[in-house]
Amino acid sequence: DVQLQASGGGLVQAGGSLRLSCVTSGFLFDHYAIAWFRQAPGKEREGVLCISSANSSTYFADSVKGRFTISSDNAKRTVYLQMNSLKPEDTAVYYCAASGPSGCFIKKFNYWGQGTLVTVSS
Repeated sequence: DVQLQASGGGLVQAGGSLRLSCVTSGFLFDHYAIAWFRQAPGKEREGVLCISSANSSTYFADSVKGRFTISSDNAKRTVYLQMNSLKPEDTAVYYCAASGPSGCFIKKFNYWGQGTLVTVSS
């Protein structure tokens, strides 16, 4: 069974940091692309960052460049989203999603986790 479990969300003040984790199972991790998406209250879901099976990263949102970083630990089958210099507008439910190896380019993802809430106070 394909599973993705996002965790690490919480309440943080503006300027602070959080690291989200996406633990995966049920597929060939080394051959998949994994991305982070987010959905703020009353807004549509947007892509944040993607990491390919070749371990290259792609920014889906210009607003997080220089602040967010995606990384992968193949042994743990886990992808991380390091979020620094957080802003109130980063408040959202963050989801991780998986696709085939071209997912970061195609921006189409087949498997989704349930999300974790990040709240940034001013």
